Amino acid sequence: MSAFPRRMKVRGAACLLIGGLAGFPGTGPVVAQSAAPAPTWQKQDVAVLRAIDKVTARISTVTAPIDQPVRFGALEIVVRSCQDRPPTETPEDAAFLQIDEDRPDAPRKRIFSGWMFSSSPALNALEHPVYDIWVHACRSSETAAESSSPS
Repeated sequence: MSAFPRRMKVRGAACLLIGGLAGFPGTGPVVAQSAAPAPTWQKQDVAVLRAIDKVTARISTVTAPIDQPVRFGALEIVVRSCQDRPPTETPEDAAFLQIDEDRPDAPRKRIFSGWMFSSSPALNALEHPVYDIWVHACRSSETAAESSSPS
């Protein structure tokens, strides 16, 4: 038997294999796909923060309207922006906070200014020997009023 028919069989099988795979998804030519769309953020007007006083072991929920100072112990907290994602996307809340320490025996001092994220509280945390503060949620003023009123 000659080598000619054998080569034809191998080439024929290779052509069948390559041609057959072209019809399956993911085996055709490589096409660049666009990146996933950037997440959309919704501005809210109230930040719900969690706070711990490490000396007294008191855990509190602090509701802070945008641009209005609120106090927790010796701290004055001002939320400049609070945003969350719509329910159809991955849950996330982010707030830009400015936190000042106002003690009677020392001048007022800015101890934190930056973004905090609810899903990663340790990413950009307030470092203070007495207090811990992190973002829990961002809400509209109507939603925040409903959740804080007794049922």
